[in-house]
Amino acid sequence: MSKKQFSRRSFVKSTALTGGVLLSSTFSLEAMANSSNNKKLKLALVGCGGRGTGAAVQALRADKDVELVAMADAFEDRLESSLKAISEELNGERSVKVKEKNRHVGFNSYQKVIDMADVVILATPPGFRPLHFKYAIDNDKHVFMEKPVATDANGVRQVLESAKIAKKKKLNVVVGLQRRYQNSYNSTLKLINNGDIGKIVSGQVYWNSAGVWVRKRVKGQTEMEYQMRNWYYFNWLCGDHILEQHIHNIDVANWFIGEYPKSASGMGGREVRKGIDHGEIFDHHFVEFKYPSGAIVSSQCRHQPGTKYDVSEAFQGTKANLVTSGDYCKIIDHNGNDVFKHDPSNDKSPYQIEHDRLFESIRSGGVINNAEYGAKSTLTAIMGRMATYTGKEITWEQALNSQQVLVPNDLSWNSNPPTLPDSNGRYTIPKPGETKVI
Repeated sequence: MSKKQFSRRSFVKSTALTGGVLLSSTFSLEAMANSSNNKKLKLALVGCGGRGTGAAVQALRADKDVELVAMADAFEDRLESSLKAISEELNGERSVKVKEKNRHVGFNSYQKVIDMADVVILATPPGFRPLHFKYAIDNDKHVFMEKPVATDANGVRQVLESAKIAKKKKLNVVVGLQRRYQNSYNSTLKLINNGDIGKIVSGQVYWNSAGVWVRKRVKGQTEMEYQMRNWYYFNWLCGDHILEQHIHNIDVANWFIGEYPKSASGMGGREVRKGIDHGEIFDHHFVEFKYPSGAIVSSQCRHQPGTKYDVSEAFQGTKANLVTSGDYCKIIDHNGNDVFKHDPSNDKSPYQIEHDRLFESIRSGGVINNAEYGAKSTLTAIMGRMATYTGKEITWEQALNSQQVLVPNDLSWNSNPPTLPDSNGRYTIPKPGETKVI
């Protein structure tokens, strides 16, 4: 993969997301709207893992008058390696220098960097997203935030409230569900809206892969540091892979169908990923989402080495069927004939397009606000997790109003995480029929 593409997936393989911070604006919203055409925009990065590092590079490539002025993370080593990677990636294009005094570490470091910038990248583990997003919006900052935007319904409600405030303030918010910025998906959506497929009556969405990295426990680590380093395997930080990764495919279903599911039922468990460092999450989920229009979408996600890889979506309409997977998008009539196939030869990386659109909108005084659909697709995936963990049918209203709170307030390095291991170092695994989430 070339440097110009610099995708989320390729960079995340080599570095882990941890910790967090936000960026903000040092002048009034009105002043920004009037003068942003020719002023230098200050950028802050909150969360210096793989995705944050990649997003910072894309933001700096999106606008020649954007300057990375501040960075924050839970861990100093992650911050320093991120800064080095950003500098190396942009070597020959531009110089990247963040003053040492503007590099902040710890749980509350996001507050220090938000106040130093005009635009914020939020790329910590998603459990922290609602808190960081609220702080950014309350302080009049434009935001790029990664998906998902929360790990529990309480966080989703917070993001929806902040989204309303962002809308009133005319702040730009882009969410990293990059398929919504991908040419192939948008070309297909136009045909759906034109009626070429007819009414979508069913679909299948997949994120089946071998899984992701594991950060093993290191001697001398506190429980909090261990979980923060190995964040993918703890629900308060990650939300399980049905949320952290599979949200992309679930979001496509919501987007193409044009509504959110009214209920979910399903099953899941741990068959392969049972190690002591695999925390509390499942390694497979299967969910059936039922939509108000009558459409039913089957959702599969799996983290099991040696199994079939499939990250794609398929939908059946009353006139034709379609298949989407990255640059590959095709519509097939009911006789099996191809009636449309997207040509990706001139396509730009959607990861880059997200940032291009964000900064174009800021410069022009426009408004992009992806926060509402980002929150509702986050809730859809959480509803799926609730269904697989409990073995029960979960309605949209039950999911949205759930009082289960996974993320504690006022965290510090001296805090105990909300989930703790037993004497053998193992964590309680959700058990269908017994686990409660409402």
